Amino acid sequence: MSRLHAVQADIADVARHFDAEVPDGLTIPADTVEGCPGLVVIERDGRRYLRNYHWGFPRPDRERQERGDPRQPLGLVANVTNAMWDRYVADPRYRCLIVLTHFANPDGEPGKMTRTWYSVKDHPILAWAGFCRNTPEFGPVYAGLTRDENGAVRPTNDRMPVILLPDEYDAWLHGAAEELIRFQFGPTVAPEQIIVDRTDDRWRSHGLPPRQSSLL
Repeated sequence: MSRLHAVQADIADVARHFDAEVPDGLTIPADTVEGCPGLVVIERDGRRYLRNYHWGFPRPDRERQERGDPRQPLGLVANVTNAMWDRYVADPRYRCLIVLTHFANPDGEPGKMTRTWYSVKDHPILAWAGFCRNTPEFGPVYAGLTRDENGAVRPTNDRMPVILLPDEYDAWLHGAAEELIRFQFGPTVAPEQIIVDRTDDRWRSHGLPPRQSSLL
């Protein structure tokens, strides 16, 4: 599963899409890799808010802790039934919507890999199912739930984000644990709905994906 996503949309359109309040000073990073700021939606007392959180929970690593080394970010949730995620699954306060328009995978030969971007037809703004928390090490952070790829992504990776469409946002933010498990292991966006944009941009560059026409 790639560790890169982007938001190619204006902040006003994002706020309107999620019906979320925007604090002063909020920014949209051009692209986000693990350990760097991204854009999320949290919900408190029935109101949604856009926030800049860092991508990646502190990774459990006893050896590094014993040496006094800084902990590394863990940005992906590979299995929502793993016991380490139990409290986040059970408590809706730890859930968030990770804002994105595209995610990317490296494509091509090692040493010459380029960025291939993925988005969803007719959905210029998307949400990735996420968990969030406040940490002593990194401050407010998030991690994204992944699942088996849907076919369109298979040439570059066997995993992909759990993409949520607008009618699924409430179910993710408020649903029971069984609902979250369904999102990871149940049906996902059909392969024919995925837009694949292969680029010549090097993987470690900052090349951005093309915007979809606004349908907001």
